[in-house]
Amino acid sequence: MAITMTPAAAERVKSFLDSRGKGLGLRLGLKTSGCSGMAYVLEFVDELNADDEVFEIDEVKIIIDAKSFIYLQGIELDFVKEGLNEGFKFNNPNAKGECGCGESFTV
Repeated sequence: MAITMTPAAAERVKSFLDSRGKGLGLRLGLKTSGCSGMAYVLEFVDELNADDEVFEIDEVKIIIDAKSFIYLQGIELDFVKEGLNEGFKFNNPNAKGECGCGESFTV
């Protein structure tokens, strides 16, 4: 399964990278956290690791480590604005449930 990103998310990542002035792309990963078990992590990437998978979408590189990729196959990264709130939204077909606050998920 592929990794996808909406045009809104791609534009937002491009603007972050442009503002930062450097970086290969954006790392999408996971960490153990929250009441459901796993939480998403986004960070800038300046150097690739040996186990990284790289996906280029709309001129944006999304980098995922091999351990996280198992749980992120088929994910869509979106950027949404709802009222005064805005942020990235993760549409993950592997997620079986989320905690009440939406910070973590189970597979």
